[in-house]
Formats: sequence, structure tokens, C-alpha cells
Amino acid sequence: MKSMSLLCAAALATTTVTSRAVDATEIYTKTCAKCHGADGRGDTKMGKKLGAKDYTDPKVQEALKDDSALKSIKEGLKDKEDRVLMKPAEELSDEDIKGLVARIRSFKK
Repeated sequence: MKSMSLLCAAALATTTVTSRAVDATEIYTKTCAKCHGADGRGDTKMGKKLGAKDYTDPKVQEALKDDSALKSIKEGLKDKEDRVLMKPAEELSDEDIKGLVARIRSFKK
């Protein structure tokens, strides 16, 4: 009986993690890919205009800190002249934002 409970708990946890990964991919595709590109390279018209980083670059990934990425997604980004580079993701939960950071991390080659 205990092993069956553990098996069910493991299956549920796997399903939850998988659904979060799918949600993060969907959120990224809908809200981030326009600038950052589907592949995370930032090689889009808007990405080039706004100076989006190439998240496939190991040096960019190394310099990116999770807490900084979380804050940037949650609060948005402005340039030195106070122009909006990235709007805040006000409609996303903290879990959604953590999923997006994990998605960004997945671009590392």
C-alpha cells in the first residue's frame, strides 16, 4: 500500500512539473518570443531594436542571475533614459515567472 501511494505521488509530481514546463513554454511563446525569439537568441526585429540578449550564449547565461531575471520579468526593464524596454509581467504568478526563468535557462547550449 505504501509503495502504491509513493508511486501515485511520484506520478502526480511528474505531471505537475511537466505541466509547468508546458505552461512556461506557452507563456514564453505568447509573451517573450516576439523580442527574444523562439530560440532565445534575440535575433528578431524587436529584439535587435531593444538589444535583447542571446540566451543561447553560455557567457550570457553565466552572467544572468536568477533573482535578477525574476525581478526583470516581474517589474519590467527600462533603459537609462527611462524608456520601457520590457513591460512588467503583472498577470503572471511567481511560479509562472520561475518557469520562464527555467525556460530561459533551457536555451543554454
